[in-house]
Amino acid sequence: MAEEKQEKKIIIDEDWKTQAQKEKEQLKAKEKIEKEQEPKDHAEPAQQPLPKGDISTLISMLATQAMFAMGFIQTEKDKEPKIDLNMAKFNIDMLDTLEEKTKGNLSDNEQKMLTDAVAQLRMGYVKAAG
Repeated sequence: MAEEKQEKKIIIDEDWKTQAQKEKEQLKAKEKIEKEQEPKDHAEPAQQPLPKGDISTLISMLATQAMFAMGFIQTEKDKEPKIDLNMAKFNIDMLDTLEEKTKGNLSDNEQKMLTDAVAQLRMGYVKAAG
């Protein structure tokens, strides 16, 4: 009996690669269709008009930042606000500098708003620091 030497043939199935690529493309197409069909509620809300750029707005902005830094304004429900007294002091000092540099150039209402804001924030700072 003559032994026949049989060579083992390795069969590489290239078909699975094309099948996997086809499935990947189908999945991408399906995701694209689902994304297009999502309700437009997730879109960005219409941008609100910005307030007038005046001294009152600047005072309010700096005062709000100071109150936020002292922990008086909470951004996340049921989460303790982060207190940053250095940032609060910085914003109060900015308002104080603004008050000093604008002396005599503000209307009575603007001057009262600035003076009251600085006084209230200083009392709040003492409370937050204590």
